[in-house]
Amino acid sequence: MNGISLSDATSGAAPAPGPRPSGVHRRDFLSAATGAVGLGALGLTGCAGPGPAAGTAKAGGKPRRGGRLRAAFAGGGASETLDPHLANLFADVARAKALFDKLADHGPDLSARPRLAARWESAAGLDRWRVTLREAVFHDGRPVTADDVLYSYRRIADPKRAFRARASLEPIDLGASRAPDARTVEFVLKRPTAEFPNVLAAFGAYVVPEGEQDFDHEPVGSGPFRFVSFAPGKSAVLRRNEDYWDGAPYLDELEFIVANEESARVNALLGGQVEYAHELAPTTARAHEGGDRIEIVRLRNSAMQSFAMKTDRPPFDDGRVREAFFLIADRGELVDGALSGAGEVGNDLFGRGYEYYAADLPQREQDLDRARALLRQAGAEGLKVTLDTSPVAAGFTEAATIFRDQAAKAGVTITVRTGSKDSYWKDILDSGTLCSYRSGAMPIETHISQRLLSGSTTNATKWHHKDFDALYRQAQSTEDRAARTAVYHRMQRRLHAEGGFLVWGFADWILGTARDVRGVAAAAPANSLDWARFDKVWLA
Repeated sequence: MNGISLSDATSGAAPAPGPRPSGVHRRDFLSAATGAVGLGALGLTGCAGPGPAAGTAKAGGKPRRGGRLRAAFAGGGASETLDPHLANLFADVARAKALFDKLADHGPDLSARPRLAARWESAAGLDRWRVTLREAVFHDGRPVTADDVLYSYRRIADPKRAFRARASLEPIDLGASRAPDARTVEFVLKRPTAEFPNVLAAFGAYVVPEGEQDFDHEPVGSGPFRFVSFAPGKSAVLRRNEDYWDGAPYLDELEFIVANEESARVNALLGGQVEYAHELAPTTARAHEGGDRIEIVRLRNSAMQSFAMKTDRPPFDDGRVREAFFLIADRGELVDGALSGAGEVGNDLFGRGYEYYAADLPQREQDLDRARALLRQAGAEGLKVTLDTSPVAAGFTEAATIFRDQAAKAGVTITVRTGSKDSYWKDILDSGTLCSYRSGAMPIETHISQRLLSGSTTNATKWHHKDFDALYRQAQSTEDRAARTAVYHRMQRRLHAEGGFLVWGFADWILGTARDVRGVAAAAPANSLDWARFDKVWLA
């Protein structure tokens, strides 16, 4: 295998993109490389030194070392864990990326950027990929090796476990993959996979030491911070890893504090109890933007806002009922009311502005007459439905109330049921029929693999269709970008017509920081590499 060097992909940081990500540059290069040298090759080399993330919210001169930063996130209660393969909530991911590393992660444009992988390259058939590891060590001094990578991926792929990244790793034949030496992994795939770098960057695909199973007492990772203490549902304290391969963090210590109420996070920030508050409400941002007490950071159009209909049970096992609900929604009213206008309307598809997004589909508008007719055809006149929601996320309860009132105009009675903030995401995965749902950024193919395949472990809409699974595998194995795009568009046309996600909007992701905090990335969608990246943050 031969590799092609990409000089502009040597670091997790990247120039700030426009307001909506578009992961075309790396993939265009991949197509060009395939035609030029007969290899589906994409090599990434080098390692950038430490420095602030690109597109930071506030300049502050030369970074300085020292101090403790306290960051407030909504959490998962007493069941929280530091097992990075179980990371699901934003608090879980922020802690995981501080303690652990992946082979790759998504840059601001959602293209795969190298982390523990220094280089990857494919054979001409795209069914074998060689990954060369950079020199990195775990917190206990052991080097990160190819055996650690294979152990981590095999642990994630264990069918007896419900690790979120399992569906993303499905293309890999882990039995046939091997480690020819300590810094080389040869991945054998079940089928050609043009987007394999996205597999390496999959949500939750962290590398842990070989044999490690206990992560809640003395977790050992290779990330920028080392473990100090952990109290589930309360706090986690970490300290600087001086041996981090990407340069030691500026902060001495980092503390994650769980504060489930947005008001608690805001008040803690205003009162000086924390220096970083994750996920603030639009009303909070308007009240403090341009003021002299805190800084507001907006990550534009970063989060999908939706309602998830479970398609495997009544009443949403009838496609006519799902279409009626699509037509009940007044998306503009939802964005204005639930998000205070801080976002844009959705069109029942994930990933507006991302590569492969089917932008040619007509924008769906409210049509109550058509909705009533569909409900009559389905024998669902006078339908009564329970909508599960929770104050676990900004705008959830407001959107539920607005949609309840919209549905009443079509003769549908919605009962809004407010669940626990601590257990909401676990509760709604399998129970109920209709719920409030959201997502941070990820490539469209990752959204499909983790949420819309028969084997997806976070399939909240219970969308189980073998022919849809087959289309996904076809898209993965299609080398020609235009042909691959056509398959993804075909999948999205089906989801738009009969899927289970009623995507009504895309919200700005809003953060708050103390005025002396520097280095917070202002152009990094939630879930991307530079979001919640505290190793590049410092206190002025």
